[in-house]
Amino acid sequence: MAKLLSCVLGPRLYKIYRERDSERAPASVPETPTAVTAPHSSSWDTYYQPRALEKHADSILALASVFWSISYYSSPFAFFYLYRKGYLSLSKVVPFSHYAGTLLLLLAGVACLRGIGRWTNPQYRQFITILEATHRNQSSENKRQLANYNFDFRSWPVDFHWEEPSSRKESRGGPSRRGVALLRPEPLHRGTADTLLNRVKKLPCQITSYLVAHTLGRRMLYPGSVYLLQKALMPVLLQGQARLVEECNGRRAKLLACDGNEIDTMFVDRRGTAEPQGQKLEMKLGHRKPFLDLTVICCEGNAGFYEVGCVSTPLEAGYSVLGWNHPGFAGSTGVPFPQNEANAMDVVVQFAIHRLGFQPQDIIIYAWSIGGFTATWAAMSYPDVSAMILDASFDDLVPLALKVMPDSWRGLVTRTVRQHLNLNNAEQLCRYQGPVLLIRRTKDEIITTTVPEDIMSNRGNDLLLKLLQHRYPRVMAEEGLRVVRQWLEASSQLEEASIYSRWEVEEDWCLSVLRSYQAEHGPDFPWSVGEDMSADGRRQLALFLARKHLHNFEATHCTPLPAQNFQMPWHL
Repeated sequence: MAKLLSCVLGPRLYKIYRERDSERAPASVPETPTAVTAPHSSSWDTYYQPRALEKHADSILALASVFWSISYYSSPFAFFYLYRKGYLSLSKVVPFSHYAGTLLLLLAGVACLRGIGRWTNPQYRQFITILEATHRNQSSENKRQLANYNFDFRSWPVDFHWEEPSSRKESRGGPSRRGVALLRPEPLHRGTADTLLNRVKKLPCQITSYLVAHTLGRRMLYPGSVYLLQKALMPVLLQGQARLVEECNGRRAKLLACDGNEIDTMFVDRRGTAEPQGQKLEMKLGHRKPFLDLTVICCEGNAGFYEVGCVSTPLEAGYSVLGWNHPGFAGSTGVPFPQNEANAMDVVVQFAIHRLGFQPQDIIIYAWSIGGFTATWAAMSYPDVSAMILDASFDDLVPLALKVMPDSWRGLVTRTVRQHLNLNNAEQLCRYQGPVLLIRRTKDEIITTTVPEDIMSNRGNDLLLKLLQHRYPRVMAEEGLRVVRQWLEASSQLEEASIYSRWEVEEDWCLSVLRSYQAEHGPDFPWSVGEDMSADGRRQLALFLARKHLHNFEATHCTPLPAQNFQMPWHL
């Protein structure tokens, strides 16, 4: 009876992976002799085959889940309609509650029938035995066997806790349960006294902004968190997970962030392999340093998942890769507000350092689109990370939000973004001292504020200009800023090269100037290089630096970045 109850309450099983040739258990988890022995999975079909009773019951419960989701999103309109028609009176609500109770009892019966179907299936019984054994004892052998199954991630045991690093237990400087530190926006109305009367006057606007952000705004900004979209993408996500596990020997893990959200991650380890890209080769003044192990942490877009997202680019290039899903995406819990996003990124970086064994200087952060927020936060908070690559990202969310909303809503949109959805990528990026590469899509239709053909409205331009103006303020004075804007207007490689050659940029001279300044004043930005330089010299330096920090890619926003375009950022 205990096993039958476990089958009734157990998670949905999607797939049983093929047995891999080499099973590498996490080195940090001790081996214990109490593991459950599973039959060799090569004799099983790679897709879990439910019995007829479980299959039909699952279909009914899945349909009920979809109807509940639709009802949830349409409930405000439904309540308004029922109120106008007079259906919310007590005489009408009581019979409706009886119908709802009867429906819930029927669904509970269907769930019990599904449990009986699972109980008669030896594959599911074997799975639930391994799952229960892993929850009791997370030995490396139990976790290795559990990794052969793909099931509802809510039942996956936690592999890493945000407080696990001993340094965080002993120090008060780490994140609290309220979350990690974020840069707070400046007040919209400076100089206004924060009196009780002013607070009362602002209250209606603040309530409206809160409601907009937590209903329409968050779902528009992160459509991947919408349940119906995830339900439609489920077959594709399962296929992507199978590819990462079976073909790339990927390891899935659940991380617990400081806010209680559970973060779904996948790690593909290329250390010790023959691929030269799986190692970091540093170049300094033409001399090679020894190889060091390297990993790429990938931050996905607003409808991206690691199963089918930008992790494929560094994987194809041969790097070790750590992918993760935003809060509320696929196996991750929570909702993707900026604070939750930063909390998730923090535990991902901690997992890479303290569990996977990477040093911060051996981590590269790669982000696509809206993932630039968590990437720049991580670079700001972990300044020793090796480098950062931002693909199709932007400087600030406000201009892009104003683009898609009515002009009459300008004040409400600005206030809502600043208070609840403040993705201040440029501000965070300027706090990072390491190498940065920006990849601009020349046909981007998402982060342009006018039309895709207007390349100067691409907010990636503003991200580059703000970065260069922060790091090299003297170079990016009037002459430098003007010539970089001309270079950014180039819509093809030919035009770009024409502008570059028109100003006769001498790269050897630019390098010597920058290296001399660095040797004399140190590497920390901002630099005052260009202060006593001619206008022509500043133009040359400005163009040289712009070309080193931004690469063009002729594609639309959602086109996957080819592996050959995944290049390490330039640095002295």
